[in-house]
Amino acid sequence: MTLMTSPLRQRLLPVIGPLLLFAVWQLAVSAKWINPILLPPPGDTLGHLVTILGNNSLTPDLGATVYRTLVSFGIAAVIGVPLGVALGSSERLYRSVEFVIDFFRSTPSSALIPLFLLIFGITDVNKIAIAAFAAVLVILFNSAYGVMNAKKTRVMAAQVMGVSSWHVFKDVMLMESLAQTFVGLRTGVSMALVIVIVAEMFIGSETGLGHRIIDAQQVFNVKDMYTSILVTGALGYFLNLGFLLIEKKIVHWSGKA
Repeated sequence: MTLMTSPLRQRLLPVIGPLLLFAVWQLAVSAKWINPILLPPPGDTLGHLVTILGNNSLTPDLGATVYRTLVSFGIAAVIGVPLGVALGSSERLYRSVEFVIDFFRSTPSSALIPLFLLIFGITDVNKIAIAAFAAVLVILFNSAYGVMNAKKTRVMAAQVMGVSSWHVFKDVMLMESLAQTFVGLRTGVSMALVIVIVAEMFIGSETGLGHRIIDAQQVFNVKDMYTSILVTGALGYFLNLGFLLIEKKIVHWSGKA
């Protein structure tokens, strides 16, 4: 009986967090810790979500944000992974540019919005460019360290057996680095989404979840504001979940000796 219910319990574990969130939310409203006008009950918010999903009014904004996020992430992955692998294959080369990478990686990308505005203007290209810039640094950093931190024993074992340097790099170091690279990709797609939302809020935009959130706040449409925030969080969760599933398929040996 325990064996039969164990898989079911495992599947239900991810539901606990959202249920606790909504329970605390409802408690805060019922106890009037926060003015109900400023924080509507979760039931009303979810009801509003069903309504806007039903009339498709959310679709253009959701579609615009997903498009900008995926395009910016795609650009970042195409640049960040090969460049990170190339830098990671030569530790001296990486150390020579480490300051530049860490400097920009430590600088909040939102602080660079004025710079990107000057270069790209108030366009979709601006939003995509700044999100790609933020994501590429994270992906590059993780890809480089994944290669540099490949298990030395396996590299040395391959070299002792007379394997060529190219095959050591391709078949050992690259394969060993995939787990860390996927960490960078998952973090990168989350970073791209965050920056896209911020850009939609503060750079002239007529569509997108960020635009919808700030627009609802300005006209005091709190139900729509909270609903858009929930959708944004759910989008980030499912993007991350998608990469976790891909990682399990590709890096199936991760964590094994």
